[in-house]
Amino acid sequence: MRCMNAVPQTTIALLQSSSLATLVQQEIERAILQGEHAPGAKLIEAVLADRMGVSRGPVREAFRMLEEAGLVRTEKNRGVFVRDIPIDEAVEIFDLRAAMDELVGRRLATHITTSQLKEIKGLVDAMEKAVKADDARNYHLLNLRFHDRLVEMAGNRKLTAIYRKLIKELSLFRRLNLADGWLLPISAGEHRAIVKAIASGDPEAAGRAMYDHVMESKERTIENDLRRQARGAQAPGKAPRAERQPT
Repeated sequence: MRCMNAVPQTTIALLQSSSLATLVQQEIERAILQGEHAPGAKLIEAVLADRMGVSRGPVREAFRMLEEAGLVRTEKNRGVFVRDIPIDEAVEIFDLRAAMDELVGRRLATHITTSQLKEIKGLVDAMEKAVKADDARNYHLLNLRFHDRLVEMAGNRKLTAIYRKLIKELSLFRRLNLADGWLLPISAGEHRAIVKAIASGDPEAAGRAMYDHVMESKERTIENDLRRQARGAQAPGKAPRAERQPT
């Protein structure tokens, strides 16, 4: 009887441990993506375990999952660090995302429902209100929600999973930046054009609108990075001010 009871008890323990590690992973990921842990910052296992009231085991497992997700890197004998995405890798992600978004736009032009179209129009309305209020933080959150919902609505689970991984990695590059007010109306206009193209039912127009939007964002990213480098060269030892490119 002891043997028979040991199996389910062991299984329950494993499930509890796995579930806890997932919760820890989600909390650390949230902190990374919201900027509480900067790129290059070292993540201390003991500190995080104490802060979240868990043992080190779930934190260690969370680190493993975060490394698989591309958000942290492990250095032998040094520890775990938040990844710092370089500009060349960010550009590669933009190129991949542009191709994926074009596919999403084409599909939605012929498959989006009336209620879904109403939802994304509502998100753009909210983004435009954020622009008028000069609320860059809320605009950024709405922006992420807009694109994530478009990908979800396309109905391809594999594409959605890959897309979200890329966006999380790209956020390690973008989230250091502060939104430039003059860019927000431009970005909002591009989002409005995407909705209009999808609503038209023209797959080519919808795909092109989404592709062009990402490529424009890529070009702004490259330009801003060059400006940051130039400012850094002019003022050695002083951290350059950064810009954000809404996408």
